[in-house]
Amino acid sequence: MYLVRYYYNSLVLLILITFSDYIITNSMALSVGFVGVGIMGKGMIRNLATKLDNPLVIWNRSTGPAEELLAAFPNKISIASSAAEVINKCDITFTMLSNLEASVSVFDDETNGIIAGVKSGKLIIDCATLSPERMRDEEKRVINKGGIFLEAPVSGSKVPAETGQLIFLCGGSKELFDNQIVQDGFKAMGKAHYYFGEVGQGSKVKLVVNMILGTMMSSFAEGLTLSESLGLPTETLLQVIDQSALACPMYKAKGPNIVKREFPPHFPLKHAQKDLRLALELADDLNLSLPTTKAANDQFIKVLDSHGDEDLSAVFNAYQK
Repeated sequence: MYLVRYYYNSLVLLILITFSDYIITNSMALSVGFVGVGIMGKGMIRNLATKLDNPLVIWNRSTGPAEELLAAFPNKISIASSAAEVINKCDITFTMLSNLEASVSVFDDETNGIIAGVKSGKLIIDCATLSPERMRDEEKRVINKGGIFLEAPVSGSKVPAETGQLIFLCGGSKELFDNQIVQDGFKAMGKAHYYFGEVGQGSKVKLVVNMILGTMMSSFAEGLTLSESLGLPTETLLQVIDQSALACPMYKAKGPNIVKREFPPHFPLKHAQKDLRLALELADDLNLSLPTTKAANDQFIKVLDSHGDEDLSAVFNAYQK
């Protein structure tokens, strides 16, 4: 009887180990999708390719950035012919589209877009900064086709995307947020990830963060304008700021570029203005006055046409005569 029990327990243990190995192996073999290879997406994909065991299937509206990544990771990355094909080939797909226009073009296309590929069991994580209403609309459409949706807008720009230091601000399916591959993806691309509840909440947090970012940048540009107008040594002023209670990574990074009048886009001004506008719209819905944010938004609008594709620090030009 003892031998029977011993062999039975050994057999059960062997089955459990074999099953666990099967799950782990197949989880590692699952392809992960990524749609959107722009300023942010390129760095995010590089981190996924470097740190995840899963193969990646990617797509971008312009082929150049995707081909660059394929050349860098030929054994890890493949390029799909459409966003729909990415979803078809992958159970889990991250998306990073720059604005509403890109989202409508790529997500909403019923033939070749993201929604065209969604079916039962497909998992979609949208990392863009969009309005809460837009995110809820995406969630509804994904759920209607049997998929599961998570919003995960990120705090961070080009360099944090490249160095895996993004912060994910999530809302939607807690099951998807807790998914092991999704968690591994967040850890590969970022330094932190937070869950705020239903879809829309993550986007609201992101808009508050970027509202503060935009007003800080406008105030910083205004201060440097006054400093230069007074004939003060701006480089020394930047040192003072960096050693004071005002010190922050953004001022440290943007200050020298403002002095040199160079504005390489890490977070394009046009996207910063879009987020200020969306934050103001949220406040309007609450009959809440945000005078500082409105003033900053007005300055961004002044240079939107002439400097929109440059870094948000180009708002400095709004203060120049």
